[in-house]
Amino acid sequence: MSAMVNTPASHPVPQRTDSWSVPIGTLVPLTRPGWVEAGQQLLAGLESGVLDVNESGGVLGRPLELVVRDTAADPQRAVAAVEELAGLGVAALAGEYHSVVARAAATKADALGLPFLCSSAVLDALTDQPTEWVARVAPAQSHGWRVYGEFLLDAGHRRIAVAAQPSVYWESGARILRDHLAPRGGTVIDFDMGALTPSAVCDALVDHRATALLLLTGLPEPAVSIVKSVRGDERLGDIMMGAPAGQPEFAEWAALLGEDGAGIPFLRYLPERLGPIGARVEAALRERLGRAPSFVAFEGYDTIAVLAEVLRTEDVGRKRGAMPWAGVAVEGTRGPIRFSRTPGISVRQWAWAPVQVVDRDPAAPDRFRVLRTG
Repeated sequence: MSAMVNTPASHPVPQRTDSWSVPIGTLVPLTRPGWVEAGQQLLAGLESGVLDVNESGGVLGRPLELVVRDTAADPQRAVAAVEELAGLGVAALAGEYHSVVARAAATKADALGLPFLCSSAVLDALTDQPTEWVARVAPAQSHGWRVYGEFLLDAGHRRIAVAAQPSVYWESGARILRDHLAPRGGTVIDFDMGALTPSAVCDALVDHRATALLLLTGLPEPAVSIVKSVRGDERLGDIMMGAPAGQPEFAEWAALLGEDGAGIPFLRYLPERLGPIGARVEAALRERLGRAPSFVAFEGYDTIAVLAEVLRTEDVGRKRGAMPWAGVAVEGTRGPIRFSRTPGISVRQWAWAPVQVVDRDPAAPDRFRVLRTG
Protein backbone atom coordinates (compact mmCIF):
# COMPACT_ATOMS: atom_id res chain seq x y z
CA MET A 1 0.00 0.00 0.00
CA SER A 2 1.36 3.40 -0.90
CA ALA A 3 2.27 5.93 1.75
CA MET A 4 -0.17 8.66 2.69
CA VAL A 5 1.77 11.92 2.71
CA ASN A 6 0.56 15.01 4.49
CA THR A 7 2.50 17.66 6.34
CA PRO A 8 1.49 19.50 9.49
CA ALA A 9 1.79 22.75 7.56
CA SER A 10 -1.34 21.83 5.56
CA HIS A 11 -3.38 21.55 8.80
CA PRO A 12 -5.36 18.45 7.80
CA VAL A 13 -8.59 17.63 9.59
CA PRO A 14 -7.74 14.52 11.66
CA GLN A 15 -9.45 11.43 10.30
CA ARG A 16 -8.79 7.87 11.27
CA THR A 17 -7.05 5.69 8.72
CA ASP A 18 -8.60 2.65 7.04
CA SER A 19 -9.57 0.36 9.93
CA TRP A 20 -8.49 -2.70 7.95
CA SER A 21 -4.87 -1.58 7.60
CA VAL A 22 -2.28 -1.31 10.36
CA PRO A 23 -1.21 2.36 10.22
CA ILE A 24 2.37 3.31 11.07
CA GLY A 25 3.04 6.98 11.73
CA THR A 26 6.17 7.94 9.81
CA LEU A 27 8.47 10.89 10.57
CA VAL A 28 10.95 11.98 7.89
CA PRO A 29 12.65 15.25 6.85
CA LEU A 30 11.47 15.94 3.29
CA THR A 31 11.98 19.72 3.05
CA ARG A 32 14.68 22.19 4.07
CA PRO A 33 16.25 22.87 6.45
CA GLY A 34 16.16 19.09 6.91
CA TRP A 35 18.65 16.87 5.12
CA VAL A 36 16.19 16.11 2.32
CA GLU A 37 18.23 13.40 0.62
CA ALA A 38 18.53 11.55 3.94
CA GLY A 39 14.76 11.81 4.34
CA GLN A 40 14.19 10.47 0.84
CA GLN A 41 16.52 7.55 1.48
CA LEU A 42 14.86 6.79 4.80
CA LEU A 43 11.38 6.91 3.30
CA ALA A 44 12.44 4.64 0.42
CA GLY A 45 13.66 2.06 2.93
CA LEU A 46 10.46 2.29 4.97
CA GLU A 47 8.32 1.95 1.84
CA SER A 48 10.32 -1.04 0.60
CA GLY A 49 9.90 -2.70 3.97
CA VAL A 50 6.13 -2.16 3.89
CA LEU A 51 5.93 -3.56 0.35
CA ASP A 52 7.74 -6.75 1.38
CA VAL A 53 5.68 -7.21 4.54
CA ASN A 54 2.41 -6.75 2.66
CA GLU A 55 3.45 -9.08 -0.16
CA SER A 56 4.14 -11.76 2.46
CA GLY A 57 0.68 -11.44 4.05
CA GLY A 58 0.98 -8.30 6.14
CA VAL A 59 0.56 -8.38 9.91
CA LEU A 60 -1.91 -11.10 10.92
CA GLY A 61 -3.48 -10.76 7.49
CA ARG A 62 -3.72 -6.96 7.59
CA PRO A 63 -1.60 -4.67 5.39
CA LEU A 64 0.76 -2.10 6.85
CA GLU A 65 0.18 1.50 5.82
CA LEU A 66 2.60 4.40 6.23
CA VAL A 67 1.07 7.70 7.34
CA VAL A 68 3.89 10.11 6.51
CA ARG A 69 4.62 13.47 8.08
CA ASP A 70 7.44 15.79 7.01
CA THR A 71 9.37 17.03 10.05
CA ALA A 72 11.63 19.41 8.07
CA ALA A 73 14.24 19.11 10.88
CA ASP A 74 11.88 21.06 13.17
CA PRO A 75 11.37 19.59 16.68
CA GLN A 76 8.11 21.50 17.26
CA ARG A 77 6.74 20.32 13.95
CA ALA A 78 7.64 16.76 14.90
CA VAL A 79 5.85 17.06 18.25
CA ALA A 80 2.73 18.34 16.47
CA ALA A 81 2.95 15.42 14.05
CA VAL A 82 3.21 12.89 16.89
CA GLU A 83 0.13 14.35 18.56
CA GLU A 84 -1.80 14.26 15.29
CA LEU A 85 -0.72 10.69 14.48
CA ALA A 86 -1.69 9.52 17.95
CA GLY A 87 -5.13 11.03 17.35
CA LEU A 88 -5.36 9.13 14.07
CA GLY A 89 -4.85 5.88 15.97
CA VAL A 90 -1.56 4.71 14.46
CA ALA A 91 -0.22 1.44 15.88
CA ALA A 92 3.32 2.84 16.24
CA LEU A 93 5.71 5.53 15.06
CA ALA A 94 8.74 4.94 12.84
CA GLY A 95 11.55 6.90 11.26
CA GLU A 96 13.28 10.26 11.78
CA TYR A 97 16.83 11.10 10.82
CA HIS A 98 17.73 14.22 12.81
CA SER A 99 18.67 13.50 16.42
CA VAL A 100 17.28 16.67 18.00
CA VAL A 101 13.98 16.13 16.16
CA ALA A 102 13.87 12.48 17.15
CA ARG A 103 14.43 13.43 20.79
CA ALA A 104 11.44 15.76 20.73
CA ALA A 105 9.32 13.10 19.03
CA ALA A 106 10.44 10.38 21.42
CA THR A 107 9.68 12.53 24.46
CA LYS A 108 6.17 13.20 23.19
CA ALA A 109 5.62 9.57 22.20
CA ASP A 110 6.70 8.44 25.66
CA ALA A 111 4.31 10.92 27.29
CA LEU A 112 1.43 9.74 25.10
CA GLY A 113 2.23 6.04 25.47
CA LEU A 114 2.77 5.62 21.71
CA PRO A 115 5.41 3.07 20.61
CA PHE A 116 8.23 4.63 18.55
CA LEU A 117 11.00 2.77 16.72
CA CYS A 118 13.62 5.37 15.77
CA SER A 119 15.42 4.55 12.52
CA SER A 120 18.42 6.82 12.15
CA ALA A 121 18.88 9.37 14.96
CA VAL A 122 21.84 8.55 17.19
CA LEU A 123 21.77 11.02 20.12
CA ASP A 124 22.28 8.88 23.24
CA ALA A 125 19.60 10.56 25.35
CA LEU A 126 16.51 10.19 23.17
CA THR A 127 14.43 10.50 26.36
CA ASP A 128 15.27 11.94 29.77
CA GLN A 129 14.18 8.81 31.62
CA PRO A 130 14.31 5.10 30.74
CA THR A 131 11.23 4.07 28.78
CA GLU A 132 9.71 0.95 27.26
CA TRP A 133 7.84 2.93 24.63
CA VAL A 134 10.87 3.84 22.50
CA ALA A 135 13.51 1.69 20.80
CA ARG A 136 16.22 2.42 18.24
CA VAL A 137 17.78 0.66 15.25
CA ALA A 138 20.71 3.07 14.72
CA PRO A 139 23.77 2.81 16.99
CA ALA A 140 24.08 5.41 19.72
CA GLN A 141 26.32 8.39 19.02
CA SER A 142 28.70 7.47 21.85
CA HIS A 143 29.37 4.08 20.22
CA GLY A 144 29.91 5.23 16.63
CA TRP A 145 31.86 8.38 17.44
CA ARG A 146 34.26 6.46 19.69
CA VAL A 147 35.00 4.22 16.73
CA TYR A 148 35.70 7.38 14.77
CA GLY A 149 37.94 8.62 17.58
CA GLU A 150 40.00 5.43 17.39
CA PHE A 151 40.34 5.95 13.64
CA LEU A 152 41.73 9.45 14.24
CA LEU A 153 44.24 8.20 16.78
CA ASP A 154 45.39 5.33 14.56
CA ALA A 155 45.90 7.83 11.74
CA GLY A 156 48.22 9.83 13.99
CA HIS A 157 45.99 12.81 14.72
CA ARG A 158 46.36 14.39 18.17
CA ARG A 159 45.39 18.03 17.49
CA ILE A 160 41.88 17.93 16.08
CA ALA A 161 39.77 20.98 15.31
CA VAL A 162 35.98 20.78 15.17
CA ALA A 163 34.08 23.36 13.12
CA ALA A 164 30.73 23.21 14.89
CA GLN A 165 27.35 24.90 14.69
CA PRO A 166 25.24 25.34 17.84
CA SER A 167 23.25 22.13 18.38
CA VAL A 168 22.78 19.56 21.11
CA TYR A 169 23.83 16.92 18.58
CA TRP A 170 27.07 18.61 17.52
CA GLU A 171 27.92 19.52 21.12
CA SER A 172 27.36 15.93 22.19
CA GLY A 173 29.60 14.64 19.39
CA ALA A 174 32.40 17.02 20.27
CA ARG A 175 32.16 16.02 23.94
CA ILE A 176 32.30 12.30 23.08
CA LEU A 177 35.43 12.84 21.00
CA ARG A 178 37.06 15.06 23.63
CA ASP A 179 36.42 12.54 26.42
CA HIS A 180 37.66 9.66 24.29
CA LEU A 181 40.77 11.34 22.92
CA ALA A 182 42.04 13.24 25.97
CA PRO A 183 43.28 10.19 27.95
CA ARG A 184 45.23 9.17 24.84
CA GLY A 185 46.93 12.51 24.35
CA GLY A 186 44.44 13.99 21.91
CA THR A 187 43.24 17.59 21.99
CA VAL A 188 39.96 18.85 20.54
CA ILE A 189 39.93 22.53 19.51
CA ASP A 190 36.54 24.21 19.10
CA PHE A 191 35.84 26.49 16.13
CA ASP A 192 32.51 28.30 16.54
CA MET A 193 30.91 28.49 13.09
CA GLY A 194 28.55 31.13 14.41
CA ALA A 195 31.56 33.43 14.63
CA LEU A 196 34.02 32.24 11.96
CA THR A 197 33.89 32.47 8.18
CA PRO A 198 35.30 29.57 6.12
CA SER A 199 38.43 31.59 5.35
CA ALA A 200 38.86 32.37 9.05
CA VAL A 201 38.69 28.63 9.73
CA CYS A 202 41.76 28.21 7.51
CA ASP A 203 43.69 30.81 9.48
CA ALA A 204 42.64 29.20 12.78
CA LEU A 205 43.83 25.78 11.59
CA VAL A 206 47.27 27.22 10.91
CA ASP A 207 47.36 29.14 14.20
CA HIS A 208 46.41 26.08 16.27
CA ARG A 209 48.64 23.66 14.33
CA ALA A 210 45.73 21.25 13.90
CA THR A 211 46.26 18.20 11.72
CA ALA A 212 42.56 17.34 11.29
CA LEU A 213 39.34 19.32 10.91
CA LEU A 214 35.97 17.74 11.62
CA LEU A 215 32.88 19.23 9.99
CA LEU A 216 30.16 19.31 12.65
CA THR A 217 27.93 21.41 10.45
CA GLY A 218 24.89 21.21 8.22
CA LEU A 219 24.79 20.29 4.54
CA PRO A 220 25.11 22.04 2.14
CA GLU A 221 26.17 25.08 4.15
CA PRO A 222 28.45 25.84 5.77
CA ALA A 223 30.07 22.42 5.15
CA VAL A 224 30.57 22.89 1.40
CA SER A 225 32.12 26.34 1.76
CA ILE A 226 34.49 25.13 4.48
CA VAL A 227 35.69 22.22 2.35
CA LYS A 228 36.29 24.48 -0.65
CA SER A 229 38.21 27.00 1.46
CA VAL A 230 40.46 24.39 3.04
CA ARG A 231 41.09 22.60 -0.25
CA GLY A 232 42.04 25.91 -1.86
CA ASP A 233 44.48 26.99 0.87
CA GLU A 234 48.08 26.04 0.03
CA ARG A 235 49.02 26.13 3.72
CA LEU A 236 46.64 23.23 4.47
CA GLY A 237 47.70 20.62 1.95
CA ASP A 238 48.31 18.06 4.71
CA ILE A 239 45.15 18.70 6.73
CA MET A 240 42.70 15.82 7.00
CA MET A 241 39.03 16.74 6.95
CA GLY A 242 36.40 14.46 8.42
CA ALA A 243 32.62 14.40 8.71
CA PRO A 244 31.56 11.81 11.29
CA ALA A 245 27.85 12.60 10.89
CA GLY A 246 27.93 11.16 7.36
CA GLN A 247 27.47 14.15 5.05
CA PRO A 248 29.71 12.67 2.28
CA GLU A 249 27.45 9.61 2.05
CA PHE A 250 24.91 11.51 -0.01
CA ALA A 251 24.85 12.27 -3.73
CA GLU A 252 24.33 15.98 -3.01
CA TRP A 253 27.78 16.11 -1.42
CA ALA A 254 29.45 14.61 -4.49
CA ALA A 255 27.47 16.84 -6.85
CA LEU A 256 28.44 20.02 -5.01
CA LEU A 257 32.08 19.20 -4.28
CA GLY A 258 33.28 16.69 -6.89
CA GLU A 259 36.89 15.72 -6.26
CA ASP A 260 37.13 18.17 -3.35
CA GLY A 261 34.61 16.01 -1.46
CA ALA A 262 36.74 12.86 -1.65
CA GLY A 263 39.08 11.68 1.08
CA ILE A 264 36.85 12.98 3.90
CA PRO A 265 36.14 10.06 6.28
CA PHE A 266 32.67 9.62 7.74
CA LEU A 267 30.64 7.09 9.69
CA ARG A 268 28.46 4.60 7.84
CA TYR A 269 26.35 1.85 9.39
CA LEU A 270 26.78 -1.03 6.96
CA PRO A 271 28.65 -4.34 7.09
CA GLU A 272 31.63 -4.78 4.80
CA ARG A 273 29.59 -7.30 2.83
CA LEU A 274 25.82 -7.66 2.71
CA GLY A 275 24.23 -11.06 3.29
CA PRO A 276 21.45 -12.53 1.12
CA ILE A 277 18.70 -10.38 2.67
CA GLY A 278 20.75 -7.23 2.42
CA ALA A 279 21.75 -7.93 -1.18
CA ARG A 280 18.12 -8.52 -2.20
CA VAL A 281 16.97 -5.34 -0.47
CA GLU A 282 19.88 -3.36 -1.91
CA ALA A 283 18.78 -4.30 -5.44
CA ALA A 284 15.17 -3.30 -4.72
CA LEU A 285 16.23 0.00 -3.16
CA ARG A 286 18.54 0.79 -6.07
CA GLU A 287 15.63 0.32 -8.47
CA ARG A 288 13.29 2.43 -6.32
CA LEU A 289 15.77 5.28 -5.85
CA GLY A 290 17.45 5.19 -9.25
CA ARG A 291 20.84 5.21 -7.52
CA ALA A 292 22.77 3.29 -4.89
CA PRO A 293 21.01 3.31 -1.50
CA SER A 294 22.73 4.82 1.51
CA PHE A 295 22.90 3.16 4.92
CA VAL A 296 19.90 5.31 5.88
CA ALA A 297 17.66 3.39 3.46
CA PHE A 298 18.69 0.10 5.09
CA GLU A 299 17.84 1.58 8.49
CA GLY A 300 14.37 2.36 7.20
CA TYR A 301 13.84 -1.14 5.85
CA ASP A 302 15.04 -2.74 9.09
CA THR A 303 12.68 -0.51 11.08
CA ILE A 304 9.66 -1.95 9.26
CA ALA A 305 10.96 -5.51 9.53
CA VAL A 306 11.21 -5.11 13.30
CA LEU A 307 7.85 -3.38 13.72
CA ALA A 308 6.09 -6.03 11.64
CA GLU A 309 7.57 -8.81 13.75
CA VAL A 310 6.65 -7.12 17.02
CA LEU A 311 3.12 -6.36 15.83
CA ARG A 312 2.66 -10.00 14.80
CA THR A 313 3.21 -11.00 18.41
CA GLU A 314 0.61 -8.49 19.59
CA ASP A 315 -3.11 -8.27 19.09
CA VAL A 316 -3.03 -5.04 17.10
CA GLY A 317 -6.73 -4.54 17.70
CA ARG A 318 -6.47 -4.53 21.48
CA LYS A 319 -5.75 -1.55 23.70
CA ARG A 320 -2.35 -0.22 22.75
CA GLY A 321 0.53 -1.05 25.06
CA ALA A 322 4.31 -0.77 25.19
CA MET A 323 5.97 -2.95 22.58
CA PRO A 324 7.83 -6.08 23.75
CA TRP A 325 11.12 -4.90 22.23
CA ALA A 326 13.18 -7.22 24.42
CA GLY A 327 11.60 -10.31 22.92
CA VAL A 328 12.05 -9.49 19.25
CA ALA A 329 14.62 -11.24 17.06
CA VAL A 330 14.74 -10.26 13.38
CA GLU A 331 17.21 -11.07 10.64
CA GLY A 332 17.74 -7.59 9.22
CA THR A 333 19.52 -6.34 6.15
CA ARG A 334 22.72 -5.80 8.14
CA GLY A 335 22.63 -8.70 10.60
CA PRO A 336 20.51 -10.16 13.41
CA ILE A 337 18.59 -7.48 15.32
CA ARG A 338 17.83 -7.81 19.03
CA PHE A 339 17.13 -5.11 21.58
CA SER A 340 18.57 -4.71 25.05
CA ARG A 341 19.18 -2.22 27.82
CA THR A 342 22.53 -0.53 27.24
CA PRO A 343 24.20 1.48 30.05
CA GLY A 344 23.71 5.21 29.52
CA ILE A 345 21.02 4.71 26.84
CA SER A 346 17.45 5.50 27.90
CA VAL A 347 15.69 3.49 25.17
CA ARG A 348 15.76 -0.12 24.02
CA GLN A 349 18.77 -0.34 21.72
CA TRP A 350 20.06 -2.64 18.98
CA ALA A 351 23.63 -3.00 20.20
CA TRP A 352 25.05 -2.71 17.70
CA ALA A 353 24.51 -2.16 14.00
CA PRO A 354 27.79 -2.56 12.09
CA VAL A 355 29.94 0.58 12.03
CA GLN A 356 32.42 1.63 9.36
CA VAL A 357 34.66 4.64 8.81
CA VAL A 358 34.48 5.27 5.07
CA ASP A 359 35.52 7.91 2.56
CA ARG A 360 35.05 8.63 -1.11
CA ASP A 361 38.06 7.37 -3.05
CA PRO A 362 40.08 10.34 -4.39
CA ALA A 363 40.87 8.25 -7.48
CA ALA A 364 37.14 7.64 -8.11
CA PRO A 365 34.86 9.84 -5.95
CA ASP A 366 31.78 7.71 -6.74
CA ARG A 367 33.48 4.74 -5.04
CA PHE A 368 33.71 4.30 -1.26
CA ARG A 369 36.71 2.98 0.66
CA VAL A 370 36.33 1.26 4.02
CA LEU A 371 39.05 2.60 6.32
CA ARG A 372 38.03 1.00 9.62
CA THR A 373 35.30 -1.24 11.04
CA GLY A 374 34.10 -1.35 14.62
